[in-house]
Amino acid sequence: MFNLKIFLAELIGTFALVFIGAGAGLANAGLVGVALAHGLTVAVFVYTFGYISGTHINPAVTFGLWAVGKVKGGLALVSYALPQFLGAILAAFLLKLFYGDISAGATIGSLTQASAVADSRFFIFLPMLVEIILTFFLMNAILHNAVAEKSGQFAGLAIGLTVTIAILMGGPLTGASLNPARTFGPAIYTDPSFANPQTYVIYFFGPLIGALLAAMAYQLFNDSVSKIAVAEAVEAPVVEKPVKKRKPAIRKTTKK
Repeated sequence: MFNLKIFLAELIGTFALVFIGAGAGLANAGLVGVALAHGLTVAVFVYTFGYISGTHINPAVTFGLWAVGKVKGGLALVSYALPQFLGAILAAFLLKLFYGDISAGATIGSLTQASAVADSRFFIFLPMLVEIILTFFLMNAILHNAVAEKSGQFAGLAIGLTVTIAILMGGPLTGASLNPARTFGPAIYTDPSFANPQTYVIYFFGPLIGALLAAMAYQLFNDSVSKIAVAEAVEAPVVEKPVKKRKPAIRKTTKK
């Protein structure tokens, strides 16, 4: 249920993600700088804490791994999701102390500006769809590279680069959160506000749905590969090795 090592690894990792990622936005690093700040932080902590907790640092990732049976429900909530939100809140709190206004570090874009989110006529499913698609890509990279171990030592790099390219594309639209904790921490102090129900529709349900779809696709791929392997094993012709005939033993006769 509770694992202190996992709890601390997820707390520190998520703190770093928000502190550095949102901090890059506050430092006016630009879109590329913000994307690299998030992606490199994820990659570094995959290699740093991967052997302890798997470095989820994202409730949506934990949810996706729970969906494929890689983490149990109680452990997912207490030792993963809880420290992820606490780490994000702590990072946002410190950024608030350092910068005052941290709106530049919030996950917000042209589709989720305060006026648009507040507008009941606005099609809220559009920004949610962005979060669904981009989180699908992230979860897909995690499952195939880290869980299935298809890229060996390059798994952390592949996952970090996926975060980077997702932000490069989706950052201007929604802020490319892909992570409920990443949004929730700064949302306590800025827009999108944690008190706005639409914040949860976009930044909570969007990533959770994307992670679930990736988990379903992963299961489908694995089932298909397993069936193909079984079919090939059944259909493969059995080649019998020729039996070598033994030469008759020659008895030595002794001369009298």
